[in-house]
Amino acid sequence: MGVLTGGGDCPGLNAVIRAIVRKGERVLGDDIVGFLDAWDGVMDRRTMPLTVESMRGSLPRGGTVLGTRRGSPLDHSDGVERVRTTIHDLGLDGIIVIGGNGSLTVAELLHREHGIPVLGVPKTIDNDIVGTDLTFGFNTAVQIATDAIDRLHTTAESHDRVMVVEVMGRNSGWIATHAGIAGGATVVLVPEHPFDVDQVCERLTRRHSRGRYASIVVVAEGAVPVEGSLASGSDPEVDRFGHARLGGIGHIVADEIGRRTGFETRPVLLGHVQRGGTPTAFDRVLSTRFGVAAIDAVHGGAWGSMVALRGSEIVTVPLAEAAGRSRPVDLALFTDVAEIFFA
Repeated sequence: MGVLTGGGDCPGLNAVIRAIVRKGERVLGDDIVGFLDAWDGVMDRRTMPLTVESMRGSLPRGGTVLGTRRGSPLDHSDGVERVRTTIHDLGLDGIIVIGGNGSLTVAELLHREHGIPVLGVPKTIDNDIVGTDLTFGFNTAVQIATDAIDRLHTTAESHDRVMVVEVMGRNSGWIATHAGIAGGATVVLVPEHPFDVDQVCERLTRRHSRGRYASIVVVAEGAVPVEGSLASGSDPEVDRFGHARLGGIGHIVADEIGRRTGFETRPVLLGHVQRGGTPTAFDRVLSTRFGVAAIDAVHGGAWGSMVALRGSEIVTVPLAEAAGRSRPVDLALFTDVAEIFFA
């Protein structure tokens, strides 16, 4: 069996690999090979052996021992054939793809259109993959953001400041909503709900009038203003995959709040610190369960599927259910819970 990690790094990746290797080698008698740098490693046949011994100590380790990047064999005229050749020459039954929306979409296309035997494991700190209730890495990212918000409360209160905390979330506001609730934010701004900066300022002013001079505004990096309510500025840069390079909405919102209210306002960009470091205990357990379920699904012949958490159970669902889609934040959580605590 081959294993690769694709897309952005995420706390818990090594725990998934470790679990695949542990059950595959010790229980099922499998030989496991890791591909370096995602699909590039498959096409170029760059590998490392994955054994119980080589994965010792990896459970609490962030990042991925295999390395990761974006990209697809479908971007190369001979990419699919190179993948087939690697699978054949190494004698693999198939490949376990541990990745987010993009990686799982690529895996689904390779399986459906080209018959490549793949099985998916959903990973993203954004928690926006359709078909699973949770993805590993999300709990860790929320905890990191919440810890930061807790610390920012004290400095905001010391200086009577508004702190605007920008967290990750390109298309969904899961991190912003959960961290905002857990951290006692005054306002949370998410991609699913375009915001009116005047309403944000009104809430902060109303809070200020009640004698609460310190406030926390949590904004997801993909949050957008209501059309016409805020100067948009220049179009964002895009990477070589056509994705907008996000980051900076926190500075824009902070500048507008300061200008419109006169309150001392400071932006804080958490950025990639949310991806790094040790996964929480919850994410270690979820990653381990996903890894064990993945190798079991391989032996069950569930190619073209991915493992998923549904309620308290780990199940397999078709990759087609997740491919090309993004799961928005739970509206009930945002409107019925989070907004109750907005000033």
